[in-house]
Amino acid sequence: MEFKGLKSQYLFIFCGGLLAVFVVFIVLFMAGVNQWICIGFIVSASLLLVWQTFRLNARYGTHGLMKAAARKRHPRFIISRKAIPRLFNYKRRKEERT
Repeated sequence: MEFKGLKSQYLFIFCGGLLAVFVVFIVLFMAGVNQWICIGFIVSASLLLVWQTFRLNARYGTHGLMKAAARKRHPRFIISRKAIPRLFNYKRRKEERT
C-alpha cells in the first residue's frame, strides 16, 4: 500500500499524527486559547509531522523501521559471569558416579 510515496506503517503514523493534531486543535480551541495561537501551533505541528514522516520513510524504507526497532532490543554483547575453568567442566551423570 502506498500513498504519495509513503509506504506501509508510515501511512498509519501519518494518519494517526494528523488525527492527534486535529484533536489537540479542538481541545485548545474549546479551552479558549486564542484562535491564531491555535492555528499557528497546529500548522507548525502538522509541518513537523509531515517532514518527520517523509524523512523516516526515505531513511528506513518499507521494513527498515521495524528492523531498527528490533536491533535496539537485541543485546550488543553476551556476557558470561562464570569463571573460565567452570565453563569447561563436564558435569557427570548420576549413573556414572557410582
